[in-house]
Amino acid sequence: MVDWKNPPKLFIPGPVHVLPEVLQQLSRYTLGHRGKEYSQLHKDTVDMLKKILSTEQSVFLSTSSASGVWEGSIRNCIDHNETVLCTMCGAFSDKFAAVARACGRNVEELKVDWGKAVTAEMIDKKLAEGKYSAVTLVHNETSTGVKNPVYEISEMMKKKYPDVLVLVDSVSGMVGMPIEFDKLGWDVVFASVQKAFAIPPGLAVFAVSKRAMEKSKTVTGRGYYFDFQEFAKSAEKDQTPTTPAIPHIMALNYQCHKLLNEGMENVWKRHKQMADFVRSWAKENFALFCEEKYASDTLTTIKNTRGIAVGDVIKAVQAKHNAVFGNGYSKLKDQTFRIAHMGDINMDDLKELLGWIDEEIK
Repeated sequence: MVDWKNPPKLFIPGPVHVLPEVLQQLSRYTLGHRGKEYSQLHKDTVDMLKKILSTEQSVFLSTSSASGVWEGSIRNCIDHNETVLCTMCGAFSDKFAAVARACGRNVEELKVDWGKAVTAEMIDKKLAEGKYSAVTLVHNETSTGVKNPVYEISEMMKKKYPDVLVLVDSVSGMVGMPIEFDKLGWDVVFASVQKAFAIPPGLAVFAVSKRAMEKSKTVTGRGYYFDFQEFAKSAEKDQTPTTPAIPHIMALNYQCHKLLNEGMENVWKRHKQMADFVRSWAKENFALFCEEKYASDTLTTIKNTRGIAVGDVIKAVQAKHNAVFGNGYSKLKDQTFRIAHMGDINMDDLKELLGWIDEEIK
């Protein structure tokens, strides 16, 4: 049983460790969500998110996990007679494709082995066939620790395929790694707050381009809960179309202030420094699961080259030190393990954790 007065510190790739002062935001008195006080909170939060994401286009808040915006992006941006190219490099990019199929869309796959990245050259070769209206990307594949080269992909697409919409899952990338939405030319990007925003689960953030909003108007069967047009109408009044998760938005507002005060360049630098530290330890003691140039700055997936009993080490570290890191995901269980270094985790936290793991494996 979890000791709720002394919960474990989480180094899993989400939900991540949440600071007490962030949790306090969740316990503030609530607001009437159609009153001016909520509208002020909403506007302030969205305005900060636009700065964080470097965009002057639409940013929306959804009381859901980011999985909902998988569906929303497909149902709003791809019509039933169109084909979407789904790039797939791990469990979550695979699921993005599965959601597209579940929405009744025509899907073609560009699939690489787990641990590999999807490159601009691969996408270029497929898009040259000329039959795709949109492409799905995962910025940071949480199951494998691969950071796809999205800036190179975006530069290629802007030059050669400017009419193809770009839908990006950045669930474990947003905030921890650079996203300059307008510069990248993306059409949708989304994340959940339980990753690098370091807030408990229950809220999703997503940005939508002007051309995606226009495309949405022409697409039939958008549904209701994730209809971009409903979000846009509500946004004109600094509102959400359905009841918002007000405590989470209070926490998000708090975290956005903190991020902007630190400066996004510094936030990204801090995540990179933590990633370099964990990667260095991983290379010294085991091996990285993916090629280092594609390694994530928010989590590291480590190849279990020494054949340790990963589950036993996780249990021992939790029992002795009340900290938890992650086993490999799905078919990578025990073959790999994962350490998150995002959100409000800091270098001292990581030094402690890696020291504890060292004690168990030696």
